[in-house]
Amino acid sequence: MADPKGFLNHGRELPARRPVDVRIRDWREVYEDFPAPKLTKQASRCMDCGIPFCHNGCPLGNLIPEWNDLVYRDDWREAIERLHATNNFPEFTGRLCPAPCEAACVLGINSDPVAIKRVEVEIIDRAFDEGWVTPQIPASRTGRRVAVVGSGPAGLAAAQQLTRAGHDVVVFERADRIGGLLRYGIPEFKMEKRHIDRRLEQMRAEGTEFRTGVNVGVDVTAAQLREEFDAVVLAGGATQWRDLPVAGRDLAGVHQAMEYLPPANKVQEGDFAESPISAQGKHVVVIGGGDTGADCIGTAIRQGAASVTQLEIMPQPPASRPGSQPWPTFPILFKTESAHEELADGGGDRVYAVSTTEFVGDADGNVRALRLVEVEGPQNGFKPIPGTEREIPAELVTLSMGFLGPEKGALLQDLAAEGGEDFYDARGNVARDKGYQSKVEGVFVAGDMGRGQSLIVWAIAEGRSAAAAADRYLTGQSALPVAIPPTARPLV
Repeated sequence: MADPKGFLNHGRELPARRPVDVRIRDWREVYEDFPAPKLTKQASRCMDCGIPFCHNGCPLGNLIPEWNDLVYRDDWREAIERLHATNNFPEFTGRLCPAPCEAACVLGINSDPVAIKRVEVEIIDRAFDEGWVTPQIPASRTGRRVAVVGSGPAGLAAAQQLTRAGHDVVVFERADRIGGLLRYGIPEFKMEKRHIDRRLEQMRAEGTEFRTGVNVGVDVTAAQLREEFDAVVLAGGATQWRDLPVAGRDLAGVHQAMEYLPPANKVQEGDFAESPISAQGKHVVVIGGGDTGADCIGTAIRQGAASVTQLEIMPQPPASRPGSQPWPTFPILFKTESAHEELADGGGDRVYAVSTTEFVGDADGNVRALRLVEVEGPQNGFKPIPGTEREIPAELVTLSMGFLGPEKGALLQDLAAEGGEDFYDARGNVARDKGYQSKVEGVFVAGDMGRGQSLIVWAIAEGRSAAAAADRYLTGQSALPVAIPPTARPLV
């Protein structure tokens, strides 16, 4: 610990967001640069807490006190080595993770926690700028072939680890570009896609092969995959979205969030001049109060929506940690993301404890309004409150209500036929043992496909652990790091 009084002398500080009226005119990331001297002060706030609960809060077990101390001492080269020791992609987690490590920070018991995410992202950005992120090519090859299905954070982490272990790894992705939801589900203003592209350059140089536009189970059957490869890692995510079966659901203009967000990202990739699903000039309603809902808000505002309203069936969360969610657990708190700032600045509204009862259409079959009713809390089953019904304008609606598990397409159907009735767990995810292996020998499961909808940091952790399990299956032993088995993990 370099500065024993750092947390006493310096308060928590984060980089400023660019002014709302400036940033909504472009799709660049919203944060301004953070000067190095300020970052050093933030790193110095990491206290000599004795037991660093941030390790437990982070699913990756990031060595947070170590790289905070190294940044304070201006040893950035060693800091990235310690960060990469546990995390393949800190440029992703540093921008997108909700930071359960900060919720578990000992300083957060009675003060503002250390700005862990900010230090993390500054370390990796500087490492790329300095040319320290180079391919790690294995000294020898095993001759074993591994297929990774899905190129989100779990799939990419598994692929990189297995490639570095000397296996020949092929990543299959049904979309036209690699990245999964990182590519097409996360808007540019949250993470510019250049961060994915430069990491893919490293992975290609290490020997990982990527095949896009391949719908595994259709274009390549499960049997063909298992015949061609010695092991398979399933990392296709939990992409079966939750729907809203109310009257008017089939009206034009009512879309799932993952129907709305990808075309907007494709515009930034240069595929379209404008999105085929655009909010320009329309009254937009976003149903769902989570991160995906915020992504839809920011996207609609940048597309020139006439108005944006966000609806959430749950009551508004508290601003500070409630007694029912004690430290060091991850609390559910009221958050103001950059998109929420933009919403408030434009006169939009976040409405809590309401439920949609009907979508109202016009003569041409387009949605024109939404009917809602206020509801009691979840303890009362979201019972409607009589006399609170009302109608709001809605010409574009996005459903951002989360995901129910993996899609039960041809791939999983074929594997389930071989794996038997226990192929899925009680929640509908692909079941796996403590070694991340499914009911089908040689087929491993990582990330949301086995865990259910979760955090990016969990996806990377599981990708790394599934890679170690697959490596051990192929060679009898593994030097790759192993995390807690999935059966022992809390569903954070």
